Amino acid sequence: MIYIFFATGTEEIEALATVDILRRAGLEVQLVSITGELTVNGSHNIQVVCDTMVEDIDVSKARLLVLPGGLPGSTNLAAHPLVNKAVLAHAAQGRMVAAICAAPLVLGRLGLLQGHRATCYPGVEDELTGATYTAALVEHDGQFVTGKGPAAVFEFSYTLVELLKDKATADALRNGMLWSEV
Repeated sequence: MIYIFFATGTEEIEALATVDILRRAGLEVQLVSITGELTVNGSHNIQVVCDTMVEDIDVSKARLLVLPGGLPGSTNLAAHPLVNKAVLAHAAQGRMVAAICAAPLVLGRLGLLQGHRATCYPGVEDELTGATYTAALVEHDGQFVTGKGPAAVFEFSYTLVELLKDKATADALRNGMLWSEV
């Protein structure tokens, strides 16, 4: 199972494009509301109906946790105790955590990026405590994958597919979705 957390103010394209691409790869993905309601307003007032609530997930069954960006979505994720508990427990087991745009600040504030390369939305890099900021579109270092922002969501998601499935599946998606023509 892959859990993608969704908070009030989450950047919708980063959450929804990631769900779409991971599901196209045949991976089981659930959008997880952290708001107490299944319907959540994103950063551009798009209402998203999530699959489940953060209180109801079993992180021990997760292969990947994804933190989409946006403001105040990222700071809402960082302030939520169950999100922090889930991310810390998942990371402690050596499992993969991915964050894009401003959301790598969650990992930085939890001290998880210490000694890792990471990227994020410009202006958020001071929140990546202990990381080497690279400004790359997508950065994969150890169990962490970080993305720079909305324009990075396709490559971010294809990178996750490659890590969770294989390069052939990721390349087939890149070609089928015409990303290889961009």
